[in-house]
This record gives sequence, structure tokens and C-alpha cells, in this order.
Amino acid sequence: QVQLVESGGGLVQPGGSLRLSCAASGSIFSINIMGWYRQAPGKQRELVAAMSSGGSTNYADSVKGRFTISRDNAKNTVYLQMNSLKAEDTAVYYCLIRSRGDYWGQGTQVTVSS
Repeated sequence: QVQLVESGGGLVQPGGSLRLSCAASGSIFSINIMGWYRQAPGKQRELVAAMSSGGSTNYADSVKGRFTISRDNAKNTVYLQMNSLKAEDTAVYYCLIRSRGDYWGQGTQVTVSS
């Protein structure tokens, strides 16, 4: 069974940085897309960043230039580097791996506040 374990969330001041990690284990035959979503209270879950198997990336306009998605294939891990964090980045962040099906991490809380 595929499992995704997230880590790296926490409380940070505006302008600060965090690095989220999502480590995958289990029988993953092929990965089509790796991505990060977030959901703030009272809002829909939204795409933050995604990376295709070929390495192409896509970012939400609100995070472009501040966030970077990357991967380490040897470790089966996807990362989200978040810089210049703003209060509106506060949300629960979920990683996603799309293979034969969609597999989600458990979510990690990111809170940006002074």
C-alpha cells in the first residue's frame, strides 16, 4: 500500500521560510505527477505547485516566485521550499502523487503569523 508521510510544517513569522517534505513508500509503479495542495479554513483545497514526471512545473499565481517544488527520486521524496511567507499562506498543506490512482499525504499545518 502506498503511503505518503509529510513533515516540515510549523509556525513561522511573515517573511520567513519553511521546507516541506513528502516521502513516499509502497508499491508505486510509476509517478505521473507530484504536487502540493493547501486548504485554509473556509476555503476550497487549491493547487499550490505540481511537477510532471518529465520535470515540468506549475505554480499557483499567488506563490510563483516564492515557492519551489523539487524532488529526489532516489529518496522517493518531493519537497516544497517556501520563502517570503505571508499570512495568506496559512493552511494545511497536502502532498499528492498521481500514479495509477491519487495518493495523498496526511497534511501538515503551516501557520504564518507574527
